[in-house]
Amino acid sequence: MGPDTCGMVRRWAGVAISGALAYVAIDFVLALADPRYSLIRNAESDYGVGPNAWLMDVNFLLRGAFSVAAVIAIALTTTPRGRSRLGLALIGAWACCSALLAFFPDNPVGTPVTPPGRIHLLLAGIAFAAVATGALLISHRIGADPSWRSRRRALLVVSLLAIVAGALVILSIRRSLADFGLYERIFLGLEILWIVLASRAAWVVGRSGPRKEAATS
Repeated sequence: MGPDTCGMVRRWAGVAISGALAYVAIDFVLALADPRYSLIRNAESDYGVGPNAWLMDVNFLLRGAFSVAAVIAIALTTTPRGRSRLGLALIGAWACCSALLAFFPDNPVGTPVTPPGRIHLLLAGIAFAAVATGALLISHRIGADPSWRSRRRALLVVSLLAIVAGALVILSIRRSLADFGLYERIFLGLEILWIVLASRAAWVVGRSGPRKEAATS
C-alpha cells in the first residue's frame, strides 16, 4: 500500500465515519421534530412522510453514501485472502437500496398502502438482508488478513447481534402493537456501528502504511 493509497483510505474512511455520525444526528433531530411517530412502534422510514420528509430523504441518501465510502475503505485495506467480495457487494447493495428509499415514501401504520410504499418495503427488505449478510461475511473472512485479525472479534460480535435484532424485526412485523420500531432501530444502530468500527479499522490500517504481510501473502 503506497502513500497515495494510504491517503485515499483515510479520506474514504473519514467520509464513512463522518457520514454515519451525521446520519445518527439527523435521526435524533427527526425524533424531536416529529414526536407523533413512536420510537417504539413506528419505523424510521415513517419520518419520510410529513413536513420533515425532505430531511429523512437526505438521510437515506447519506446512508447510501457513507456505506459506499466504507466499502471502498475496506476493499483498499484488505488483502485478497482476507477480502470477501460477496460481502462487500452486499454492503454495496444495501447502500444502493438505502439511497433509493428516498424516492419511494413508505406507508406509516394506519395509512393506505400505495405502490411507492410497496416498493419501499421491497427495497428495505433487500437492504436489511444484504447488510446483515454482508457484514457477517466480511467479519468472518477478514481475520485471514494479518492487519485486520485483532479487529475481527468485535466486528463479528456486532454483526451477529445485528442478525438477532433483524430476526426480532421480522417476528414483530405481523404482531399488533409490536415493538417493531424499537427492534428496527436496534438493528440499524448495530449495522451502522459495524460500519463505523470497520471504517475506523480501515483508517488505522491505512495510516500504518505499507504492509509486509500483504506483500508476502
